[in-house]
Amino acid sequence: MSIALIGQGAIGQWIIERLDPKPMIVKRGDKLPSVDLVVELAGHGALQQYGVAALEHGSDLIITSIGALADRALWESLQKAARRSKILLPAGAIAGIDALSAAKRGGLTSVRYSSRKPPASFGENLSPDRETVLFEGNARDAALQFPKNANVAATIALAGIGFDNTEVRIVADPTVTQNIHILEAEGAFGSFSMRIAGKPLPGNPRSSSLTAMSVLRCIENRDLAIVL
Repeated sequence: MSIALIGQGAIGQWIIERLDPKPMIVKRGDKLPSVDLVVELAGHGALQQYGVAALEHGSDLIITSIGALADRALWESLQKAARRSKILLPAGAIAGIDALSAAKRGGLTSVRYSSRKPPASFGENLSPDRETVLFEGNARDAALQFPKNANVAATIALAGIGFDNTEVRIVADPTVTQNIHILEAEGAFGSFSMRIAGKPLPGNPRSSSLTAMSVLRCIENRDLAIVL
């Protein structure tokens, strides 16, 4: 399987170290090569630049900037381009996506997502002494207003009841040292609550270790006969 990575940040480096043979690296502005699988790791702008082209070339596409799919026009153009290829969305930094997606088939009545991260994760001048509620609303607005911090909200929305019906709360909390994600869902299946305390990748407080692991799993599953 030939692979091209768009982006070479902390998550990209972690994945490159664990792949053999090594993938091709695409930097912003480079021409996209013809490969079996393209992995987007470089943000909303990179997805807008390369996503449709990758699918039209016949490459499958793994998207990590899932928050960008809150843009209806982009989401529709990607789906239209995926005639001979697939769009693959890794679960990323959250657990329970498989259960949420299954529960959707029987009917979901509510889905709530709460995020608590250290203030440094947001790159803003926030109070070091008290928590700051940065956002309360639906997943679409969260993804559009916090493009670097709301990919989990977007993933949950796509797996569950959609961007406009998924409730989201984002909090900068100076008392936490890990990224805390809480997913709650109710429906015909019953109810569940899922809590993840995720560590960032070394040297980058904004990159989730579990996201990197989830992307690697998605890459490996692409070429396996048995997929769990």
